[in-house]
Amino acid sequence: MKLTTEEQAILAAVETGEWRSVQKLKEETAAYRTAAKAAQHKDKRVNIRMTESDLVRFKRKAAEEGLPYQTLMSSVLHKYING
Repeated sequence: MKLTTEEQAILAAVETGEWRSVQKLKEETAAYRTAAKAAQHKDKRVNIRMTESDLVRFKRKAAEEGLPYQTLMSSVLHKYING
């Protein structure tokens, strides 16, 4: 089986003990699943004014990432307010 560079790095990290299993896997998984669902629940709309050049740059960057530009904007704002 041929592994990608990223997969090889992950395998090496596991084999050297750099990565270890989580103590309470089911509880951790449930907590992260709950957080992910909460993060995806978008129930409010906002309007924002920005320069056209900034909007073009958001759209370009979103296209590079394979995302809708509004998703990228929401992600950037979320990351900013959460440090």
